[in-house]
Parts: sequence; structure tokens; C-alpha cells
Amino acid sequence: QVQLVESGGGLVQSGGSLRLSCAASGFTFSSYVMSWYRQAPGKGRELVARLTSSGNTNYADSVKGRFTISRDNAKNTVYLQMNSLKPEDTAVYYCYASQLPRYAYWGQGTQVTVSS
Repeated sequence: QVQLVESGGGLVQSGGSLRLSCAASGFTFSSYVMSWYRQAPGKGRELVARLTSSGNTNYADSVKGRFTISRDNAKNTVYLQMNSLKPEDTAVYYCYASQLPRYAYWGQGTQVTVSS
């Protein structure tokens, strides 16, 4: 049974930091592309950061230089370090594991709220 369990969300002031974690189980974590998406109220879900099994990364322009995605294959966990947070970063953040075209899994999401 595949599980992606996010943690680390919460309320933080503008300029602060948070680290999100996503613990994975039920699949071969090291061979999957791991990503973080977010969805703000009234908006669609958008890609925040992506990390391939070989270590290549992609970031949304809005978070470049502030967010860092990383993974620990020994712990089956992917992280999102978020620094210099802004109110516009407020959203539900979702962990996403993919090995397209066949396999793709979503976590349940964790709320991040940045106050001004």
C-alpha cells in the first residue's frame, strides 16, 4: 500500500522558514521523481519543486533561491526547505511521487500559512 505522509506545515511570519517532509512507503522510492506542488485558495495546483532520481532539480520561478528540495533515499523521505517565506506562499503543499507514465501518487497535503 502506497503512502505519502507530509508533515512540517504550520503558521509562520513573513520572512520565516519551514521545512516540509514527506515520508514515503509502499514503492521503490529511490527510482521515483519526487515533487512538491501547492494549491492556494481559489487557484489551481502548481508545481513548486521537482527532484529526479538522478538528482536533477526544477523550481518554479516564484520560489527559486528561496526553496530547496532534497531527498534521503535511506529514509524514503523528500524535503522542502522553505526560506524567506512570503504571504503569497500560503497554500496547501502536496507531495507527489511519479514514475510516468504508469505510476503517480499524491500525499494528503499540509497547510502552510504565512502571515504578513
